[in-house]
Amino acid sequence: TASMACDELTGVSGIFTRQNSASAVSLDFEPDTDYKFVETLEDRYKCAYCHSVLHNPHQTGCGHRFCQQCILTLRGLNAVPTCPVDKETIKMHETVSEHQCHPIPLQVFKDNCCKREVLNLYVFCKNLPDCNSKIILGRYQKFECHQTARRFCVSYWGLICFYVLQEHLQQCLFESVQCTNDGCSDQILRKDLKDHLSQHCKFREEMCQYCNQYVVLINIKNHEENDCPDYPMPCLQNCSQIILKKEIEKHHTVCPETEVDCPYKQYGCLIKVKRGKLAEHENGALREHMLQILDKNSRLEEQISDLYKSLECKEIKIQQLAEAVKKCEKEFRQFTQLFGKNSNLMVSTQVSDTLTLASHLDKSARLESQVKQLIQMANQQQSKLDLRPLFDTIENVKQKIALMETYDQRLAVLESQSSKHDLQINIHKAQLNKNEERFKLLEGTCYNGKLIWKITDYKMKKKEAVEGRVLSIFSQPFYTSRCGYRLCARAYLNGDGSGKGTHVSLYFVVMRGEFDSLLPWPFKQKVTLMLLDQTGKKNHIVEVFRADPNSSSFKRPDGEMNIASGCPRFVPHTVLENTKNTYVRDDTLFLKVVVDLTDLEEL
Repeated sequence: TASMACDELTGVSGIFTRQNSASAVSLDFEPDTDYKFVETLEDRYKCAYCHSVLHNPHQTGCGHRFCQQCILTLRGLNAVPTCPVDKETIKMHETVSEHQCHPIPLQVFKDNCCKREVLNLYVFCKNLPDCNSKIILGRYQKFECHQTARRFCVSYWGLICFYVLQEHLQQCLFESVQCTNDGCSDQILRKDLKDHLSQHCKFREEMCQYCNQYVVLINIKNHEENDCPDYPMPCLQNCSQIILKKEIEKHHTVCPETEVDCPYKQYGCLIKVKRGKLAEHENGALREHMLQILDKNSRLEEQISDLYKSLECKEIKIQQLAEAVKKCEKEFRQFTQLFGKNSNLMVSTQVSDTLTLASHLDKSARLESQVKQLIQMANQQQSKLDLRPLFDTIENVKQKIALMETYDQRLAVLESQSSKHDLQINIHKAQLNKNEERFKLLEGTCYNGKLIWKITDYKMKKKEAVEGRVLSIFSQPFYTSRCGYRLCARAYLNGDGSGKGTHVSLYFVVMRGEFDSLLPWPFKQKVTLMLLDQTGKKNHIVEVFRADPNSSSFKRPDGEMNIASGCPRFVPHTVLENTKNTYVRDDTLFLKVVVDLTDLEEL
């Protein structure tokens, strides 16, 4: 690759002139910086005062070179500045340089030749030793190259270097750069930036595994729990189903654990029951529901009876009004006939009977008005008392009552079926409990000869032992291997034998296993019993014994398990329950049983 680079640069070698010749490029470097020079820095390039590489070198009349700033420092230290090498006096005549506002002694002049040589010295990249690139010292300050399309230039030594140090640092694989992800302030080597961005940065974007949206990694947990519509969540009603967050409300309408009103609420059953147990409630409370329905029907019948009575009263009033109307009509007709017969007489006696006729006419008008009012009232009463809907309602209620009367027979049948179902459910529950215990045993079973036994509710279990209700408890079985001995532990929390009432007794039990016919008998392995310290300091209580081959406890079991063997005085209650000790925490203790598998051949 080096030869290829050289070949590539052959065509451009004439573009740049040597640094010690006239050039339009302004070169400089940062002073007071620890540079690593490619070659050992010669004394002629060091300042006689600060002994660092010369920056803007100036030469005194005595021939020694100093940094420009060091000359000014010497003048400030003494009223009559002297050379620190040969103690020659530097005259005080001063002038001002065209680029500086500071006075410069007249006997001191710029050494441009030395400056060019210094600026052409090569230094290593600041990331040495990881990066061994070489850069011209004078190019520590950025300048514009007259051929920007080229990334490299050729020095008069024929070495390849970046024409601007800053451009090299922008490419240097060992330069420390800041992570480009928003919010991340980590500084990483450029060579590791790609891996950091793709694998390690906490602010990189990752695809949500549920909704496939891109989320900043540090926020992905919050996104899943609060914003992700496809995040699987357990049912809020604890029905053991896992539902997508966006389907929670839909699931709530069918969840068997959601509490709902009894369908017979309108009849008086105010119980709220879980949807999954609604059928069980309906079957169990069938008699109560029937009684509530009958009670509701009884109240309806009473209301119907009251309506009947009210109806009868209104019918009587209507009849009375009708009779009054008929009577008025009859009187009116009689009066009209009488008026017709006596018309001639009225003409002959018109003058004498004028007042009488007027009074009869008034009376007739009043009667006619009363009749119209009575007819109108009768019509209004008739419209108000339209009883057809009431008759229909009464008929429907009668049909419901007849239907309810048939429920007694069905109730007896349903009670019989309910009893049978209860029996079946109890059988299934017992089987499920048995299977659940078996699965727990299988999940917690160890096959490496070690048992960690977690005993919870210590105080309650000890109380049961003291009261004689449950004297001992057994651990789950464990094995020395997949086809090895089947074993368990047995604990008397109130003690047994010589430890009764004062100690916890712990025993080791050999149980009948599926592969006993293939195993060597009697059982001869060393057994370690331990009470574990829960502080992490490992101050365990330990008892060790080796199985006695002559004991019946270690022969091949004839029954479900052999007689237990172990330590009747394993640990005193005073030690176990002492508040200074940490063998019992949160009402829980841990026992450990370890079987030494040395010399035990696996099947």
